[in-house]
Amino acid sequence: MNHTNLDTHSTTKPLATLAGGCFWCLESIFDNLHGVLQVISGYAGGSSTNPTYEEVCAGATGHAECIQISFSPEQVSYRTLLKVFFAYHDPTTLNRQGNDVGTQYRSAIFTHDEAQSTTALQTIASLDHTRTFDNPIVTKVSSLEAFYKAEDYHQGYFRSNPNNPYCNAVINPKLAKLRKTHMHLL
Repeated sequence: MNHTNLDTHSTTKPLATLAGGCFWCLESIFDNLHGVLQVISGYAGGSSTNPTYEEVCAGATGHAECIQISFSPEQVSYRTLLKVFFAYHDPTTLNRQGNDVGTQYRSAIFTHDEAQSTTALQTIASLDHTRTFDNPIVTKVSSLEAFYKAEDYHQGYFRSNPNNPYCNAVINPKLAKLRKTHMHLL
């Protein structure tokens, strides 16, 4: 298995690391956005080094399934990425997204610097203030300590498995919503 800490990967483009349930869902959304250069599915926020999918799913490591996005800020802002993030998962349910239950499915923003942290906290405060959701947002904002790339078969999962029943039931409706609601970002 090749687990890469992309946070230390030499790149001139900024990174955003987001957890909001199954990484297959988030990856398929962000893969379609103009200005997103790459989306990697992986794990963050846990206590062990180089966790496996099985360990993360068992809830033993404390990691969340997440994605790490490399993006061009000239084409898409971090704030816009956060707006899309909040539009495609339920940030008001603790450790749960639909039928996916456990800390690995929590809503979290792992920031790469103080500016991202400030933007994330402001975005959450604004969404709560405008009562965008019926319940308060439980998304946790914390500094990224390490990101571990998920196993290769998780990368580009929807593209490789469009007829998978989970993809048809969960991801396709999100992509239809993306084309309807956020067409200007595609």
